[in-house]
Amino acid sequence: MSRASRSSDPRVRRADRRCLLLIITALPLLALASPIWPAAAQSARLLDAPRIAGIVGERYDGYAVAHGKASPDIAALIDKVNAERRAVYEKRAAANHVPIDVEQQIYAQQIRQFAPAGTWFLGPDGQWTQK
Repeated sequence: MSRASRSSDPRVRRADRRCLLLIITALPLLALASPIWPAAAQSARLLDAPRIAGIVGERYDGYAVAHGKASPDIAALIDKVNAERRAVYEKRAAANHVPIDVEQQIYAQQIRQFAPAGTWFLGPDGQWTQK
């Protein structure tokens, strides 16, 4: 098949469009590879044990939250992690010229994907689900 006839093939054009769409949708996720994410991720790993134990959950907006009653130490850890996350969200939103809630949603998806099994998630409807 010649290059000219191949480029006019509708199957090739559809594949090209799908590839372009995939690249465009992946771009925000590439932002997670920036140097500001590892610092926040490192402190978030401190939440792994409390998340597995069901003491700490994750909200739909990218912030950690107590799932039930948390000790003062756990509450302080949640506050620390959330402050670090907020700084990341603000910095990425400014860099990408988007509202902060857009960045929060991107990171919330990543948090959900990489959270340990057993982690509780609080949805926007107030319902808890467990991974």
